[in-house]
Amino acid sequence: MFFISLVKWKESPRKQKDFVDQFTKAMDDFAKQGIKMQTYWTLGRYNGVSVVEAPSEKDAMKIMLSLFDGVELEMMVAIPREEAIKLL
Repeated sequence: MFFISLVKWKESPRKQKDFVDQFTKAMDDFAKQGIKMQTYWTLGRYNGVSVVEAPSEKDAMKIMLSLFDGVELEMMVAIPREEAIKLL
């Protein structure tokens, strides 16, 4: 399953150095569990976008719970284009 997250920093990343380090470690831990995450910092309304590939909603929720301290998140379930076309 794929999940798209829109991210807003609660404070400047410069003020959250510990959070950035913890997030990097968490990403490594999730990768060991088979959860893939690509994160992009962005300009504009949101500070970042993450694409998560996880076996289930529960596994994706693990990521969400680990991030709540430093960011506000809006998460959406994503369906690959090829699969969505089959639903038509």
